[in-house]
Amino acid sequence: MYHSRISLRPFKPSDADDFFKWASDDRVTRYLRWNSITSIEEALAYIEKVAMPHPWRKSICLYDRCIGYVSVKPETGDYRCKAHVSYAVAAEYWGQGIVTEALKRAIPAAFEQFPQVLRLEALVELENKGSQKVLHKLGFVTEGVLRKYAFCKGEIKDFLICSFLVDNFKP
Repeated sequence: MYHSRISLRPFKPSDADDFFKWASDDRVTRYLRWNSITSIEEALAYIEKVAMPHPWRKSICLYDRCIGYVSVKPETGDYRCKAHVSYAVAAEYWGQGIVTEALKRAIPAAFEQFPQVLRLEALVELENKGSQKVLHKLGFVTEGVLRKYAFCKGEIKDFLICSFLVDNFKP
């Protein structure tokens, strides 16, 4: 529906208002490691201090307006062969294939920019069925359940670990 109007680009300070609109929504941040943004000032600080310096965090844009993000964070040292993938999109765009489209664009860009990366990983809470569906649609494989793996929003949670190997990538 919107796919031809979707783009990925670096975050910029002028995204603060649009970022705030979705990043202040508890439904959107429910499964994220960070809490909902509570002010435009906090949104701007997050963009400038977290999003912009990140090795590969892009704004998911609809008509060049920020409606979400996709992130690929390569590991270092003995783990430099893998990168962690995360993403979110404004609730009003859920179920429309926007995150799937964004990840279809992010995966080749990540493998190209980080040639040492052979594996993309995503950790997904067991209850987050929408995210699991997106990953499986793209060819990510669920490798297992990580029981009592991490705290998220004050609770210890079980996570699925899903991976996508460069060998499965078909440009």
